[in-house]
Amino acid sequence: MERFDVIVVGAGNGGLVAGTAVAKAGYKTLILEKHNLPGGCATSFVRGRFEFEAALHELCDSSANENDNGVKSIFTRLGVEVPMIYEKTLFRTIVKGEDGYDVRLNSGYDGFLDSMEQAVPGCRESVKKYLDLMALLNEAQDYLNNGVPNPAKLMGKYGDFVRAASHSSDEIMAEFGIPEKAKNIINTYWGYLGVPCDDLNALHYLSMVESYVSNKPVMPYHRSHELSLALVKAFQSYGGEIRYNSEVTEFIYNSAGAAVGVKAGGKEILARKIISNIIPNNVFNISDETKIPKSAVKLANARKLGLSFITAYIGLDASAEELGIEDYSVFICNSPDTRKQFEDRLNYGMYVVNCLNNAVPGASEEGTSMLFFTLPMMPEDFPADLKAEDYKKYKNDYVKRYIEDYEKTLGVSISDHIEEIAIATPVTFARYLSTPAGNIYAYSNEGWDNVVLRTVFDNIDKKIPNLSFCGGHGIRGDGYSSAYMTGAMTAEKVIAELRREM
Repeated sequence: MERFDVIVVGAGNGGLVAGTAVAKAGYKTLILEKHNLPGGCATSFVRGRFEFEAALHELCDSSANENDNGVKSIFTRLGVEVPMIYEKTLFRTIVKGEDGYDVRLNSGYDGFLDSMEQAVPGCRESVKKYLDLMALLNEAQDYLNNGVPNPAKLMGKYGDFVRAASHSSDEIMAEFGIPEKAKNIINTYWGYLGVPCDDLNALHYLSMVESYVSNKPVMPYHRSHELSLALVKAFQSYGGEIRYNSEVTEFIYNSAGAAVGVKAGGKEILARKIISNIIPNNVFNISDETKIPKSAVKLANARKLGLSFITAYIGLDASAEELGIEDYSVFICNSPDTRKQFEDRLNYGMYVVNCLNNAVPGASEEGTSMLFFTLPMMPEDFPADLKAEDYKKYKNDYVKRYIEDYEKTLGVSISDHIEEIAIATPVTFARYLSTPAGNIYAYSNEGWDNVVLRTVFDNIDKKIPNLSFCGGHGIRGDGYSSAYMTGAMTAEKVIAELRREM
């Protein structure tokens, strides 16, 4: 029977980072992946003469600071080198209607403040104070990570941290006196976390926004699949083994309830530690229910599943310049309020359209371009009674409405230039990712289950000895950057456990 120090289940973003970090530390590590390619969402696919990016909009937290756990510093520590291109703008946001606006925000600290002041005269100072709060929050986080905190010092010197950690993004921006229009513009990124800003934790949202602003968003030159392949290469260079077409069908536990291995391909493989890059619900479904603590099952069942999407990948037989498509990332909304955007998500409430050619030169052949439509929906939104014979018409009609809205809103014409189109729905994601109801954003980061409370109760979550979780369902919530960071954090804890057991 095969034995490893660590088995990583799933070669998604978090699993690849966790496996590579553990292998680099010298431990015999195996990654098991059910598909024939690594990466999960971090992949690409080809239709005709177009190579489409499957899911990545852009990476944030690309700081190279060796002391933080940002994406670039993680890659640097693991010996992963992937050429990236920095974006000059954060996004363009278009809100239709009487209270609407059309604003482009520049990346970079000063550029962001300049574009905010231009969009909302008089807002610069309050927005600056909001961004600068992140420096204090980072200092407070470092203080918390270095032993048992002194409550008096925490409430005194780091009082703003405590307040931000317990309030919504909308509430904190109101405290800083940020004008309503400026607040709504800054809130544009809520869709990247999947929770409207009246319920989205202030610390979590500010951390993402400040990272995009200060470090600038980046895209890999050769799609996110290049990131996955680079991680696999590094993993193997440290002696790690990865097996594709190897779906884990069972988690194995000893009599004390500790995870000791998995079953894949009909064979049992044992390990000292197991890291799961697949959502806890799925792990529990292929485990002996008598070995899983009831509290762990209750926690998983209590959590609300996050956003899913219908996505359309469109290859056009004309360049972006010829078509009048000027921006890489455009958010189109019916209302400036994020709650209304969320509630009206099935009727153009908020959707995103990306043109990779405007971020990465040469992304497709000369004289062509690609668009990537991201249309949010909750898992319960997809019609449960949809018949198989009606599925194709349903998804085609759904996307056609948004293409027409995009053309009308931007004053462009793309319908006659569509050369290739592929449409993915929650059904697609359920088949490919094996997530409940085809959701992509794992558990929703809202209310009692926000990122701060997940961090505080992290040790309480880990009820099963020898079993750890990483990826989008982890502490930091979903998203590429979050998954990489969670993978690194999980690896650090597992390595520490292994060393203590020597």
